[in-house]
Amino acid sequence: MKINGNTILITGGATGIGFALAQAFVREDNEVIICGRREQKLKEAKNKLPQIHTTVCDLSKGKEREALYNWLKSNFKDLNILVNNAGIQRMIDFKNGIYNLSEGENEIDINLTAPIHLSAYFIPDLIRQKESAIINISSGLAFIPIASMPVYCATKAAMHSFSVSIRHQLRDTSIKVFEIIPPIVDTDLDKGARDERGQEDKGIHPSEVAKATLKALEEDEYETAIGMAQNLRMGSRNNPEQFFKGINR
Repeated sequence: MKINGNTILITGGATGIGFALAQAFVREDNEVIICGRREQKLKEAKNKLPQIHTTVCDLSKGKEREALYNWLKSNFKDLNILVNNAGIQRMIDFKNGIYNLSEGENEIDINLTAPIHLSAYFIPDLIRQKESAIINISSGLAFIPIASMPVYCATKAAMHSFSVSIRHQLRDTSIKVFEIIPPIVDTDLDKGARDERGQEDKGIHPSEVAKATLKALEEDEYETAIGMAQNLRMGSRNNPEQFFKGINR
């Protein structure tokens, strides 16, 4: 697939992997739109990368997902790539019951429901483009979970399954479905949980994920695991129990 001359929506594009993707796509002469919940972060991203378009959207809310789709359909008729990147990660201890689950942001709504709904909104339009793509950002933890983050890992496992299924459904259309599977990435996704766990490895730089994503698009590599995520994917197939024990000591 060509990596220039596209019109691209990146959810959660103001920070982390999303912003690194925006930078990489802009360098390749693409028109890039990013969305996010925090207006200040979007302004900061726009100041750093004036070429991008920004819009505020809380993807956990169905009405805002619908409004985002309608705004894009009216203003960016050539949109041909949807990047489902937005996500949150929480440590949840189910021994604490429903309170611990419900006291924070809803990982299922943001990590899973939103990309499924956005895909459903955009697919009929993407089919009409000569060349188009959906890029789902999942995780190595989709294959071997960290038990302290059970909902996050479950949503990423579901995104892997969803990617496989819609890729098959869309195999005879113009839409190519890519899944990018990062390892630990040095972003604020976990809101300091790595420091709480005493984890010294903060992960790879987001730019490495962006670089691997563009390479995957250019080479039509539909499922790309990056770095240590390759080991988790392989371990899930060869020796899942050993790998699970290894990351849950």
